[in-house]
Amino acid sequence: MRPSASPRSRALTRGTACLASVLAAVGLTAAAPAFGSRMPSGPVPAAGAVVSGPGHTAYDNAVSDSFSDTFADPSVIRGRDGWWYAYATSDPLKAGDPPGAMHMARTRDWSSWEYLGTVFDSGNRPAWATPTAGLWAPDIRYVAGRYVLYFTVTDTTLNPGDDSAIGAATAPSPSGPWTPAPAPAVPPRPASGGGFLWTFDPAGFTDVDGQRYLYYGSYFGGLWATKMSADGLSPVGTATQVAVDNRYEGSYVVRHGDFYYLMGSAANCCAGPTTGYSVFAGRSRSPLGPFVDAEGTPLLTSRVGGTTVLTQNGNRFVGAGHHAVVTDAEGRDFIAYHAIDRTNPWLTTTFGINRRPMLLDRLDWIDGWPRTRAGAGPSDTPQPAPTLASGLGITPTDPSASGFKGLAAGPADPVTGDTALVHGTASTTASAPSGPLHVRLDHRGTEPLRVLLGRDPSVKVTLDPKGSRLTAQVDRDGTVRSSTTALPPLPAGAWRTLTVEATADGLTAEVTESDLADVVARVAVSGDARPAAAPVRLSSSRAVVDNVVVNPAAADAAALVPVPQAGALLESEEFDDPTLSGFTWVRRNPAVTVSGGSLRWPVEGTDLVGGGNTASVLLHDTPGDGDWIAEARTTLDLGVDTVRNYQQVGLLAYENDDDFARLSKVAIWNTRQTEFGRETAADPADPSGPTSYGGAIIGTAAPTLWLRLAHHRNAAGEHLYRAGTSRDGVHWTWGATWTFRAGTDPRIGLVAHGGASPAATAEIDHLRFYASTWPADPAAG
Repeated sequence: MRPSASPRSRALTRGTACLASVLAAVGLTAAAPAFGSRMPSGPVPAAGAVVSGPGHTAYDNAVSDSFSDTFADPSVIRGRDGWWYAYATSDPLKAGDPPGAMHMARTRDWSSWEYLGTVFDSGNRPAWATPTAGLWAPDIRYVAGRYVLYFTVTDTTLNPGDDSAIGAATAPSPSGPWTPAPAPAVPPRPASGGGFLWTFDPAGFTDVDGQRYLYYGSYFGGLWATKMSADGLSPVGTATQVAVDNRYEGSYVVRHGDFYYLMGSAANCCAGPTTGYSVFAGRSRSPLGPFVDAEGTPLLTSRVGGTTVLTQNGNRFVGAGHHAVVTDAEGRDFIAYHAIDRTNPWLTTTFGINRRPMLLDRLDWIDGWPRTRAGAGPSDTPQPAPTLASGLGITPTDPSASGFKGLAAGPADPVTGDTALVHGTASTTASAPSGPLHVRLDHRGTEPLRVLLGRDPSVKVTLDPKGSRLTAQVDRDGTVRSSTTALPPLPAGAWRTLTVEATADGLTAEVTESDLADVVARVAVSGDARPAAAPVRLSSSRAVVDNVVVNPAAADAAALVPVPQAGALLESEEFDDPTLSGFTWVRRNPAVTVSGGSLRWPVEGTDLVGGGNTASVLLHDTPGDGDWIAEARTTLDLGVDTVRNYQQVGLLAYENDDDFARLSKVAIWNTRQTEFGRETAADPADPSGPTSYGGAIIGTAAPTLWLRLAHHRNAAGEHLYRAGTSRDGVHWTWGATWTFRAGTDPRIGLVAHGGASPAATAEIDHLRFYASTWPADPAAG
């Protein structure tokens, strides 16, 4: 993703979903607790509820505020020295600072941070990057025994003009020193009509056969994946497109169970208080796709799909996107991302650099899909932090120091520090209780290692680098169930991470290098695998281990948080009155007619965005300040694939021409999308000043589409509008929320505009108002 300053407006100005809006607008470690005092192993409480105990510190968003004003496009990894390391794009770290060539920081508790400086300076900047090139969007991995940092270079010395490429740098530790590769990992890609495709936002991934991949791309050109060499530095073979152009950037891939999940951010990244950036996902049985969303809609089609992972909820944070995923010592996933505080959106001056700090929230897997806080979105109240600690009195960063008997001190490692040596059988000094269990450790070398849990029922996992096998076994009531898979080799001296999870659903054992859900070996045994109470045992001839943790296995939320529901019908306009009684016009359009129970509206070559304000708006009073839903059934066949910018039909909350939120089905270049756009004052302190416009994406477009706006008034007197869409009027996708200042009184309106060619007529079959109840979220402000 691009930084939010003026480099965005250089030659990289191809039409995209992001730029469509822009162009229109211009016109510390805690002590180890007792084993049973950790997060519960059953379903987590309601979204936003704080569950804390010994070993679980709390954090507040934005997590980067203690050391920076902005920390955009974050990438995070758990270092093997017991720290979380975070990396960010090349914005200034603080207001008034010069830009830094990608920032580094580390933490143990997500509240106290140590800033580590920049990845590059004048002494190690890539020689093939021009002196003025931006270095953006880092992605950190551990590859074949060393750290690899991928990044975007906006302009290379290889071609004239802005020819973006993906670079890579290597280091022995997550803090550097970084040595850039002598050539791009993905070189510039010429576009068929001239210029270069946007080769942005890299994300590495390693599959179960050891094959490495790199994902990259943006709006101009779409998202792509290429196989990479064993060292992760060179592309191999022909790249594969995995998502359509003009929709996604900021790709990130994880494996969860048997699926690969491609996640990407959509809409504009950097529109100050009107930024609607959000994260969506598709999944596939292959790392190269095809990826489809939860409704089966492909990410490569014109009416593009995507299941919502993260979107704004009406608290102070908007534009939540460009993310990474990390897993803590209980097996709980978290999503790190940037967002914008809508009350303080600019780093220095209005329309300058966007202030995009790093945020963190729990990532739940519900019905096979990743959802931030079970669908509740960004938090702005204290939350339990990811933990690096272990139960049973174990010191993870020095396993032989406490918690085990029979575990010897191992050879010192220049990066990880203290290690432990398993020679024979070592066991924890305390028993792990029966129930779901999560064990995680780092292993180095070729000596086999066995992890044993419980005693009838019991679990045994064998990591055998010499035999290139990973085996999992469950022994329950005299019945043995087992499974084995291949284990790819690693270079001498490289570390691997083994994770064992034994629950009522089964036993899984996974091996990774980066511990970023990029699994190089995975084996599963179905059926109840919860071990009986017993010490945890490690057995080997001379295996070296580190960062050993034993904890109850975390559990995801059981269901999504509630969404607005339509109750009793309060008022209905069925368009059977040609006089449109009950409506008022802003710039009446005499071509609009009523016939056959529908409002028929020839799509206008007008718009509301920016200074033009030429579009007609048909307004209706609302039911008042309570909770209610406005619904319109719209029909407008925009076809597919062809360029029809920016024809649309929509439902909007309208205060005036410079203060509205518009939910539309819209043609954006080759795609058809549903955009919930917001125009309002760019400076929150100057409501009558210049405006900014941005949008969020919600659901999948269709020729006939139901649109809903759910209204709520919060304690501060602000109006909140959450958007929902449906392709059948029954099943709804709810998405982003926009707010209006206290003291405003928006009405509900209808529009059909954006382009008069080719000629098209939108039909709106009804406008209805329903009673509703706004679902509460204690962490949504």
